[in-house]
Amino acid sequence: MVEDTESGVVNVRMFGFLRSFMKERGLPDRFDETVPPEGKSGLEVAAALGLPLDKVEAVFINGLIRQLDAKIYPGDRVAFVPSGTPGPYRVLLGMVKGK
Repeated sequence: MVEDTESGVVNVRMFGFLRSFMKERGLPDRFDETVPPEGKSGLEVAAALGLPLDKVEAVFINGLIRQLDAKIYPGDRVAFVPSGTPGPYRVLLGMVKGK
Protein backbone atom coordinates (compact mmCIF):
# COMPACT_ATOMS: atom_id res chain seq x y z
CA MET A 1 0.00 0.00 0.00
CA VAL A 2 1.18 3.51 -0.74
CA GLU A 3 1.17 5.69 2.34
CA ASP A 4 -1.73 8.11 2.21
CA THR A 5 -1.46 10.53 5.10
CA GLU A 6 -3.42 13.29 3.36
CA SER A 7 -6.77 11.51 3.16
CA GLY A 8 -6.52 9.79 6.55
CA VAL A 9 -6.41 6.25 5.15
CA VAL A 10 -5.17 3.34 7.27
CA ASN A 11 -4.68 -0.16 5.84
CA VAL A 12 -6.32 -2.70 8.22
CA ARG A 13 -6.00 -6.50 8.44
CA MET A 14 -7.37 -9.10 10.82
CA PHE A 15 -5.57 -12.16 12.21
CA GLY A 16 -6.87 -15.48 13.56
CA PHE A 17 -10.35 -15.49 15.04
CA LEU A 18 -10.91 -11.87 14.01
CA ARG A 19 -10.43 -12.82 10.37
CA SER A 20 -13.11 -15.52 10.73
CA PHE A 21 -15.34 -13.08 12.63
CA MET A 22 -15.28 -10.64 9.69
CA LYS A 23 -15.77 -13.32 7.02
CA GLU A 24 -18.77 -14.81 8.89
CA ARG A 25 -20.42 -11.40 8.66
CA GLY A 26 -19.70 -11.10 4.95
CA LEU A 27 -17.08 -8.42 5.57
CA PRO A 28 -13.54 -8.30 4.20
CA ASP A 29 -10.61 -9.14 6.48
CA ARG A 30 -8.46 -6.53 4.66
CA PHE A 31 -9.59 -3.03 3.91
CA ASP A 32 -8.85 0.67 4.24
CA GLU A 33 -10.29 2.70 7.09
CA THR A 34 -10.21 6.46 7.65
CA VAL A 35 -8.81 8.07 10.79
CA PRO A 36 -8.46 11.77 11.60
CA PRO A 37 -5.04 13.50 11.38
CA GLU A 38 -4.77 13.47 15.19
CA GLY A 39 -5.17 9.68 15.12
CA LYS A 40 -7.32 7.25 17.09
CA SER A 41 -6.37 4.58 19.58
CA GLY A 42 -6.39 0.96 18.49
CA LEU A 43 -9.32 0.43 20.84
CA GLU A 44 -11.30 3.25 19.19
CA VAL A 45 -10.64 1.83 15.73
CA ALA A 46 -11.57 -1.71 16.85
CA ALA A 47 -14.82 -0.42 18.39
CA ALA A 48 -15.68 1.56 15.25
CA LEU A 49 -15.18 -1.62 13.20
CA GLY A 50 -17.56 -3.54 15.46
CA LEU A 51 -14.92 -5.99 16.65
CA PRO A 52 -15.65 -7.90 19.88
CA LEU A 53 -13.37 -5.87 22.17
CA ASP A 54 -13.04 -8.68 24.71
CA LYS A 55 -11.49 -10.80 21.92
CA VAL A 56 -8.89 -8.25 20.75
CA GLU A 57 -5.60 -8.39 22.63
CA ALA A 58 -3.17 -6.25 20.68
CA VAL A 59 -2.59 -4.36 17.47
CA PHE A 60 0.31 -4.32 15.04
CA ILE A 61 1.07 -0.80 13.89
CA ASN A 62 3.56 -0.63 11.03
CA GLY A 63 4.90 -4.08 11.93
CA LEU A 64 5.36 -3.47 15.67
CA ILE A 65 3.11 -5.02 18.31
CA ARG A 66 1.39 -2.42 20.51
CA GLN A 67 -1.19 -2.24 23.26
CA LEU A 68 -4.69 -1.22 22.20
CA ASP A 69 -4.30 2.28 23.62
CA ALA A 70 -1.54 3.06 21.08
CA LYS A 71 -2.43 5.72 18.50
CA ILE A 72 -3.07 4.88 14.86
CA TYR A 73 -2.39 7.68 12.38
CA PRO A 74 -3.14 8.19 8.68
CA GLY A 75 -0.75 6.16 6.54
CA ASP A 76 -0.28 3.42 9.16
CA ARG A 77 -0.58 -0.29 8.42
CA VAL A 78 -2.61 -2.00 11.14
CA ALA A 79 -3.45 -5.61 12.07
CA PHE A 80 -5.60 -6.65 15.01
CA VAL A 81 -4.49 -9.70 17.02
CA PRO A 82 -7.08 -11.80 18.86
CA SER A 83 -6.88 -13.05 22.43
CA GLY A 84 -5.72 -16.63 22.80
CA THR A 85 -2.70 -16.50 20.51
CA PRO A 86 -0.69 -19.66 21.40
CA GLY A 87 2.29 -19.34 23.76
CA PRO A 88 5.27 -19.67 21.40
CA TYR A 89 3.73 -17.22 18.96
CA ARG A 90 3.17 -14.72 21.76
CA VAL A 91 6.92 -14.62 22.35
CA LEU A 92 7.77 -14.49 18.63
CA LEU A 93 5.31 -11.66 18.06
CA GLY A 94 6.64 -9.70 21.03
CA MET A 95 3.43 -9.97 23.05
CA VAL A 96 5.36 -11.62 25.91
CA LYS A 97 9.01 -11.13 26.68
CA GLY A 98 11.08 -14.31 26.36
CA LYS A 99 13.57 -15.41 29.02
